[in-house]
Amino acid sequence: MEFSAQQIADFLNGEVIGDKDIKVNNFSKIEEGKPHTITFLANPKYTHYIYETEADIVLVSKVFVPDREVKATIIKVDDAYQAISRLLTLAQNAKPSKMGISPKADIAESAVVGQDVFVGAFSSIGEHCKIGNNVKIYQNVQIADYVVIGDNTVIFPNVSVYDHCVIGADNIIHAGAVIGADGFGFAPDQQGHYDKIPQIGNVVVGDNVEIGANTTIDRATMGSTVVGNGVKIDNLVQIAHNVEIGDHTAIAAQSGIAGSTKVGKKCVFGGQVGITGHISIADGTILGAKTGVSGNIKEPNRVWIGAPAMPLNTFRRSSVIIRQLPELIQRLYDTERKLNEIKGGK
Repeated sequence: MEFSAQQIADFLNGEVIGDKDIKVNNFSKIEEGKPHTITFLANPKYTHYIYETEADIVLVSKVFVPDREVKATIIKVDDAYQAISRLLTLAQNAKPSKMGISPKADIAESAVVGQDVFVGAFSSIGEHCKIGNNVKIYQNVQIADYVVIGDNTVIFPNVSVYDHCVIGADNIIHAGAVIGADGFGFAPDQQGHYDKIPQIGNVVVGDNVEIGANTTIDRATMGSTVVGNGVKIDNLVQIAHNVEIGDHTAIAAQSGIAGSTKVGKKCVFGGQVGITGHISIADGTILGAKTGVSGNIKEPNRVWIGAPAMPLNTFRRSSVIIRQLPELIQRLYDTERKLNEIKGGK
């Protein structure tokens, strides 16, 4: 399907600079632009590519001003990143939707399945489950008993959802994720052996949540592990039992949050962040990659980095000192040597 620059601009409320009639039928990265494709420029680091890209149309933000001729047609929009996201969503939604239940799927008679549901081969849905309308459950997904899944949720292959978990509407759960496995609860006895503490709670996931591949969210010991609305979780993330994650928080890959920690709303965690248990993280907190948090963060909307975590400005000052340590140590040794020489001279 082809669209002209003017049609795209009309959809995005943008302004065409160049050939309004030029048409594209696919997307490309700006550094790998090809004819008949549309691309975008959002990161200033990629600005030089706009002058050499072979893409026919480039989305840019309205503040962009070229310093030389751009051969591609430009569409100026309020936010180029948001605009390309809208176009990609439109293209994704135009693809044929999977529907129907495979004869190789296993669905319990007591399960309630909504309309226009897709269930792939070798997937199973347990007793007394409630599956909403337009849900897509791909191959080899295991849904245990008493699970609730909201409308329009997509679950990719090899996902396991344990019993009594609640998954909201409009969610995406990527391949290999495990929702509701036992939390890491063990009580040592006098001999140092570990007795398992039964994990009788569940996991409750809100609406419009995305959970990455091979991410694990453990069920609560009692009550619920809670993932709020709009939360975005990357691949290979561990969410422990009884954790609560506030609405619209984003967590990058290989991060881990220990048990009973409460994360606020609209937080952003970089990759490989580690957070200890039984603490609270204030709304709007930003944690840089590899940050280690061992205590409460009470002040909202601050940036922290380092292990142990420290405010960004403190980390920057500390980093300057750390880089100077070899020279400072050498100066100390030199000063010590000179003092010894002075003492010896006496």
